[in-house]
Amino acid sequence: MKTALEVIEQHRSVRKFLQKDIEQKVLQQILESGRWASTSHHLQAYSVITVRNKEKKQALAELCGNQVHVKECPVFLVFCADLNRIKLCHELEEKPYVLDTVEPFLVATVDAALYGQNVLLAAEALGLGGVFIGGIRNQSAKVCELLTIPDYVFPVFGMCLGYPDLAKINEQKPRLPLTAIVHEEQYVVENQVAQIEEYNQVMKNYYETRSTGNRSQTWSDYVSETHKGPRRAHLRAFLEEKKFGFN
Repeated sequence: MKTALEVIEQHRSVRKFLQKDIEQKVLQQILESGRWASTSHHLQAYSVITVRNKEKKQALAELCGNQVHVKECPVFLVFCADLNRIKLCHELEEKPYVLDTVEPFLVATVDAALYGQNVLLAAEALGLGGVFIGGIRNQSAKVCELLTIPDYVFPVFGMCLGYPDLAKINEQKPRLPLTAIVHEEQYVVENQVAQIEEYNQVMKNYYETRSTGNRSQTWSDYVSETHKGPRRAHLRAFLEEKKFGFN
């Protein structure tokens, strides 16, 4: 088995999988390892829904923007921010609760993300691979209907999981250097543009030379395309309908 540092440093997003199922005991081990992630105030405000059913994966693939790897992966995971259990604890103890403010929303979302990252690391340590799917938020209400997700719970992201087809995945994608993201003692604005321009060339070279298909694009060009307009503008109304709030 790889060391923890090797697993972390060798991460690649995997969208092509071998036609090999994930044994239930292996999936159980992965999910078991994941639950030891850090959690705010020991609330453990997350849940995960495992999906193997082909029809459900097909439906989720369509809801996620027709992402074919969602239906092709052996197991698709839906990670949820979950305040329902917190609500039930309050009701069990006959205590009032206020869960429709920003802090519980952030806590549950971060908890779900920490659990999801642990799950992927555990999977990679066992020779599997995966990719996070933000498209699960494209049509949140329909995802909730399909998976019978109750109030006080919302799907934060999905994850394709399986054994990677190594012949069909990209080389590891370069990350921003530490000098661009680490600030000592205080946030430093100076040199940010220079750091971006330097990284632009790194990413342009990566896209032009990678073996599974190439394109020519800088990082800042790609990033600047992502927020030219509002993204998933329905989310605030949806979250409020699910009893999350922003007061």
